[in-house]
Amino acid sequence: MPLYRDAAIVLRTHKLGEADRIVTMLTRSRGIVRAVGKGVRRTKSRFGARLEPCMVIDVQCYEGRSLDTVTQVETLAAYGEPICRDYVAWTAATAMLETAERLCEGEASQQQFVLLAGGLSSLAAGEHDPGLVLDAYLLRALSVAGWAPSFWDCARCGDPGPHTAFHLAAGGCVCPACRPPGSAKPAPETLLLLGALLEGDWERADASTAQHRREGSGLVTAFLQWHLERGLRSLRLVERS
Repeated sequence: MPLYRDAAIVLRTHKLGEADRIVTMLTRSRGIVRAVGKGVRRTKSRFGARLEPCMVIDVQCYEGRSLDTVTQVETLAAYGEPICRDYVAWTAATAMLETAERLCEGEASQQQFVLLAGGLSSLAAGEHDPGLVLDAYLLRALSVAGWAPSFWDCARCGDPGPHTAFHLAAGGCVCPACRPPGSAKPAPETLLLLGALLEGDWERADASTAQHRREGSGLVTAFLQWHLERGLRSLRLVERS
C-alpha cells in the first residue's frame, strides 16, 4: 500500500467500531480523503485530539481500497478549541466544513484548501462577525468552483451596473432588459455588502447594518443551494449574531 503525506483540514468524523474513527479531510493536493484513525477514541491515543473538525494538520496515511489509514498526525493550526468556545462561530464553521466537502468531492483544489483554512483562522481569531465570515467564504468558494455571482454588472449581458434586480439562475444582478420574471430586488446596500465580501473589502463589510446582513445572508444561502442542487443541513443551525 502506498504511503503519502499531505496537509489537511478535518471536516467531520464518525465512530467506527469501539475505538476507531473515520475522518473526512480536505487535503491540499488530493481533495477529499476519508481515512480510518485506529484507536483514536481511546484516552491514551497519540493523536486523537488532532483528528477533530476544524483542525489543520500534517497527516501521513496508507492508501487502502475504500478507506485509507492514518499513521501519523502533526498539528499545523488548532482552530477547533477557540471556535468551539463561541456557539455562533461554531455553527458558521460547520456550514463552511460541509460546503467544502460538497464542493471538493472528486477533485483537488489548493485554492479551496487555502480559502477554508483562512476562513477558519478568521473565525478562531474573532476578527469579524461570524456570519460575515461565513458569507464571504461561501461566495468565494462558489467563485473558485466556477459560479462567481455578479453584484454590479449584468450577469447575462455584462451591461455595466449598478443594477438592482437579482436572479439566482441568471447568476446575480441583471439589467432591466435581461431581468427574468420573479427576480428579487434587494436593497442597494445589501448588494454592496455582498460585493465587499466577495472582494475582501472588510472595512465596508464590518460597517454594514444587521438588516442588510440578514438580507445578504438569505441571498447567499439561496445562491449556494441553487448551484449545489440540494440544501445543507448545517445551514439550518447557523445562528446570526
